[in-house]
Amino acid sequence: MFIEEPVLPEYTDHFGLVVQSTSIPIATGERLFSRTEFKDVLRSGIAVAQPDLSHAAGISETRRIAAMAETYNVDIAPHCPLGPIALAACLQIDFATPNFLIQEQILGLGKGNNGALMKYLVDFSVFDAPNGYIELMTKPGLGIEVDEKAVREASVNGHRFRGPEWHHRDGSFAEW
Repeated sequence: MFIEEPVLPEYTDHFGLVVQSTSIPIATGERLFSRTEFKDVLRSGIAVAQPDLSHAAGISETRRIAAMAETYNVDIAPHCPLGPIALAACLQIDFATPNFLIQEQILGLGKGNNGALMKYLVDFSVFDAPNGYIELMTKPGLGIEVDEKAVREASVNGHRFRGPEWHHRDGSFAEW
């Protein structure tokens, strides 16, 4: 489908060369945070922009990035490695974006982990995809209902999640 993030975000000025060097579509953007950062990358000829709504200032800025990408004939595949609230917000953008390609999500991983990501929703069936796609949500707002009692209960203990650390063979830190 595409090669994702072949260049670190601090070297986005190299995307033109990467795009010219291959016939495989190039995707990037999960570590870019604004229209300003996307502008030159879109001009470089990438095929797919991957804004992360949780990093790119929310729904409005991500929608603006998608609209700007459309003017360059670039599809969007929003990056969303987080939970159901972020996914619901991404889906609202997807449903309203003509150049939407595909939605990254990890909710299947949550179900395999005793439903850890889903336990904060009253009804997580809104994310079912029996035919390979999620239907347009019909509830108000993001289309989900948060189980506030479950959130309050979980907040008592907090959580121990920490982002992964990547290391080279010699033990030095590496980019993810």
